[in-house]
Amino acid sequence: MFKTRVLSSIFLVIMALVTIFCGGYLLTAILLFISMVAYKELSKACGIHTEGKYINALEGTGYLGILCYYGAVVFAEEAVLSFLCVLFVLIASMFVYVFTFPRFRAEQVMAAFFSFVYAPVMISFILQTRQMERGIYIVWMIFISSWICDSCAYLTGIKIGKHKLTPNLSPKKSIEGAIGGIVGSAVVGGLYGYFITEKMSSEQDMIWIFVLISSVGAIVSQIGDLAASAIKRNHGIKDYGNLIPGHGGIMDRFDSVIFTAPMIYALAVLLIE
Repeated sequence: MFKTRVLSSIFLVIMALVTIFCGGYLLTAILLFISMVAYKELSKACGIHTEGKYINALEGTGYLGILCYYGAVVFAEEAVLSFLCVLFVLIASMFVYVFTFPRFRAEQVMAAFFSFVYAPVMISFILQTRQMERGIYIVWMIFISSWICDSCAYLTGIKIGKHKLTPNLSPKKSIEGAIGGIVGSAVVGGLYGYFITEKMSSEQDMIWIFVLISSVGAIVSQIGDLAASAIKRNHGIKDYGNLIPGHGGIMDRFDSVIFTAPMIYALAVLLIE
């Protein structure tokens, strides 16, 4: 299992390097696929989709909304169109709820819209960050803040972890590990900022800006990890899926990235001139 997990991680890193460097339609296609799978996994976990049955009208609305949303992100010049797509999915979901009543329960409709925003919309900020003026350099902060944090938190927790972070939710996670993840992410982020300062063509001190961005991102990434675990606990499942050998589903591997992507985008817009 450990060997499988490591090989899967190497493959994911290589895929991330290739697709993000290329950007454009390749990155869009990969993120669209990831979003679709993540939505499917959440639909199953939240009781929207019934195993072994066809896609129902409520799910179909979500899938159509994902296509429209990504189309707006890629082709529309005005960001407001992306927001309108989110509203479209909400209204369309309520349309399905009303005209198929009592086929779906209110909590299923709310879960379907939540699943759409939680995975596809938030994941899309990887693409939106890459589309920024200096996005080719900034986008890597999403993964530094999540995957580096995760590795550092794990290693720190093993070595010196004593105090439980969330004993009722994730007993193996420690406060020391969480701090180690934040510090590790901040250090790597600062080093990354040091090496790309000239490429950013900015008079700003990118080292400290990237330290701040990676630190905040690391905090948010751990919340994302715990939030995904909480959903699994509530619904009595071990993994969201089995697409990635040794890791589980898309939601199991990208749970922290889902949270860091919009946060890094927002901080980049606010802090980087």
